[in-house]
Amino acid sequence: MTTSFIAPLTREAFAAFGDVVSAGLGAGAPANQGTATRFDWCTELVNARATARANVSVFRSLARALPFEVRLLEQHPFSTQAFLPMVCQRFLVCVAPTAPDGGPDVTGLRAFVCGPGQGVNYRVGTWHHPIVALDADADFVMLAFEDGSPRDCVVRPLDAPVRVVA
Repeated sequence: MTTSFIAPLTREAFAAFGDVVSAGLGAGAPANQGTATRFDWCTELVNARATARANVSVFRSLARALPFEVRLLEQHPFSTQAFLPMVCQRFLVCVAPTAPDGGPDVTGLRAFVCGPGQGVNYRVGTWHHPIVALDADADFVMLAFEDGSPRDCVVRPLDAPVRVVA
């Protein structure tokens, strides 16, 4: 079994896999008669299929403890996928590059801990583990473009689990 150590989520460390979505990462502008600050263009949403529609779902993730074993990875070959926390303390994001055969390269698996106020948007085709809540159950808004076909989400079980530790 291989081990992956958790790193804090930063824009730079996550850039190869997607975007960190959070207030304050870029310049903001006053909005709503001065009662808010608006941060535009936080991430790029991509839909590569004319038959797919934007699907906004709510995911309730049950809290898990560390260490955590990654036993599968998934990807969305035609859509970005965003997870934006609604109620959340911390959550775990695990991503991997694509291997030459098109599957996940688990030797490059990276694990990030996301704090309050941080969301992620996976790039099209990024191999990742489903969201894992830490500390307490968590609710997320998920946005992906889907058409109901099996290609909405491709899942690959791993030959051997990867242990994620703090």
